[in-house]
Amino acid sequence: MSVLLSSQSAGGQSSPLSNTRPGGIHKLPTSKKTAAPRFFSIAKIRSVFIVELVEDYKLTANEKVALLSLLDDPSPVVRRELLRFLDRIGSRGSEILREAAQGSNRLLGWHANQYLADLQSANPVQELRAFIQSFHYELESGWIMISRVAYPNLEVGEIYAALDAIADRCSELIAQPATPRDQCRVVNRVLFHELGFRGNSEHYNDPDNSFINRVLETKKGLPITLSLLYLLVSERLGIPLEPISAPGHFVVGCFEETAPFYIDPFERGKILTAGHMLERIQTATLHPQVGQLAPASTYETLSRVCRNLVPHFAESGEESMSSLFRSFLQDFREAYEKRV
Repeated sequence: MSVLLSSQSAGGQSSPLSNTRPGGIHKLPTSKKTAAPRFFSIAKIRSVFIVELVEDYKLTANEKVALLSLLDDPSPVVRRELLRFLDRIGSRGSEILREAAQGSNRLLGWHANQYLADLQSANPVQELRAFIQSFHYELESGWIMISRVAYPNLEVGEIYAALDAIADRCSELIAQPATPRDQCRVVNRVLFHELGFRGNSEHYNDPDNSFINRVLETKKGLPITLSLLYLLVSERLGIPLEPISAPGHFVVGCFEETAPFYIDPFERGKILTAGHMLERIQTATLHPQVGQLAPASTYETLSRVCRNLVPHFAESGEESMSSLFRSFLQDFREAYEKRV
């Protein structure tokens, strides 16, 4: 990708970019500690340099100064390219902006806050990164944000309306008082018989199986995304269900009755006992444990959605998207490590 780093700030001061090479080509200094040199290929256009950034590049102190010197540049071209650059470096860019926003230079802080607002509101990637870094996770919002990365024009209102309509239909059929198991049987009827949702066994690795808008449109998904759909509908109905991140096959669990029971939305709502689940897990791991049947956190659930998308996008030939979702996994890990 390309980013514009100005050789001069708006006030005419030189930015500490790097060593000039013949023909207007420049190279930024590289760290001697790195295993392999990292280079920027820079082509001079008037007073602006277009910089090619390798994926794992980490900005030096001088490069951060150069970046911050551009925040007040009035050029729309510089602003657009700087936003692209900050988007590309992900959480590192947001951290630089937050540090500037909290610093003693009020004017610089104002510009940094403007960039942060633009990144988080207009860019689905930055919106998701900000959500991950906040560590204030909510299942429905998180899944929608993940889906907006691939489908930026996703209509959130339509998603809410579709989920509400499914829940309303279930509510019509539930005769109260009803146990959680009885209510789940009604959800099964609506989702898998009336509406025809099912596991996408034929194209299991299709990335679209992971996005809420596409699951609702195609009525197909993965174990985890059909489970998420089940959870969101059940939440609207007040049914106490939990996500279960079992090895190899995500399901939904209920712990409100005398004995817990589990639901496999990938198999059209098949109801399972703890014994059935342990038998399944034994096929995926040599040492099944009861702890693997416990509820999963929202952090674990959303990061697993992203983890699935890394190989699925790679297999479909979309390496850039695979790399992007790999970076989200790193964001999840870093956010988690800061909290423990």
